[in-house]
Amino acid sequence: MTGPRSDTVASLLAEIADIGRDPVRGGYSRPVYSGPELGLREWFIGASHARGLDVETDRNGIIWAWQGSPGEGAVVTGSHLDSVPGGGAYDGPLGVASALVAFDILAARQVPGRRAIAVFPEEEGSRFGLACLGSLLLTGTIPPERVLALKDLDGITFAEACRAHGLDPHHIGADPETLARIDTFVELHVEQGRGLVDLGAPVAVATSILGHGRWRLVFTGEGNHAGTTLMSDRRDPMVAAAQAVVAIQGLARSVPDARATVGRLVPIPGGTNVIASQVQMWLDVRHPDDAVTRYLIEEVGTRAAAAAREEGCEVTMTEESWSPAVDFDPRLRDALCGVIRDAPQLGTGAGHDAGVLKDHVSTAMLFVRNPSGISHAPAEHVEDVDADAGALALADSLEMLARR
Repeated sequence: MTGPRSDTVASLLAEIADIGRDPVRGGYSRPVYSGPELGLREWFIGASHARGLDVETDRNGIIWAWQGSPGEGAVVTGSHLDSVPGGGAYDGPLGVASALVAFDILAARQVPGRRAIAVFPEEEGSRFGLACLGSLLLTGTIPPERVLALKDLDGITFAEACRAHGLDPHHIGADPETLARIDTFVELHVEQGRGLVDLGAPVAVATSILGHGRWRLVFTGEGNHAGTTLMSDRRDPMVAAAQAVVAIQGLARSVPDARATVGRLVPIPGGTNVIASQVQMWLDVRHPDDAVTRYLIEEVGTRAAAAAREEGCEVTMTEESWSPAVDFDPRLRDALCGVIRDAPQLGTGAGHDAGVLKDHVSTAMLFVRNPSGISHAPAEHVEDVDADAGALALADSLEMLARR
């Protein structure tokens, strides 16, 4: 380990502020294994080496930066570097930059113990459609055969992306040896709502994550000419999809604490003077009660089928991911609250790698205040003073765990 450094979270984030800016959407677009995301990986590896950390990339593409030789019993922190299309500057990178600063603080305090920073790939699922892909592979939660067959919008499979970036597709999947190295995992993340704004606190300890999933609906009709096809002769899947979107909104509003979002529609062939032959639609549904989430999905299927029939179309509905509700380890949560003064406890509706790891290792999360209350959009923000408070809270938490 080299001597203590004087970097702040803000100064580290400033180093990557120009990587992956999106001139069309605003914000940042950093899909996994894209040029911008690879640039962020190089930045993290360089920042880790500058601190004397030993860096390795495992067979699932997760980067590990170790203080001390890799081995069992490690206290681990970290987050991700990929983003949603047009996302904010803090979702993911805040946790990585805060981890680096926390390690600096621990070095200055000469805190002993084996620890690591982990950077998980494809947490957002913005390229291959499966969120928390790296942690799902690590834990064996998902079959590698399914992951390898996933395709991005350009038709590139995950297997092809692995080969292009030095990973052997035959070796991805459950990695019990790497997982066994983790004694405790603490992820710091920007809060993706208004909880801390309303509570007037800079940092919170997480209690839970809403159960959530993603589904793909495909409406199929009859492609035709926009000018020569009478309205009475049309089988327009775009109309069926639009009716389904409105029905989904009404359904979610009728159920307390439900959230349902259609974030992407892809018409095929997509011409302005063409009646689509097919429309693909992606749906995100969340609720604190998994049984209610499943009820909502059944209702969505029923209403989508009715909308399709009304337009003379057909629809199929496929589950792409499902994550049940998560309650974090209450003993670890209380221990973190004991070292972070006046930290409130908050649940979240956003999924995280920590939620995937929870069933395999002792896991916790910290949230840092976002004064805009907006995330997955350019207006996402963290004040420098709150970022500093978050890094200090993370360092205090890691020291407590190291000395426990």
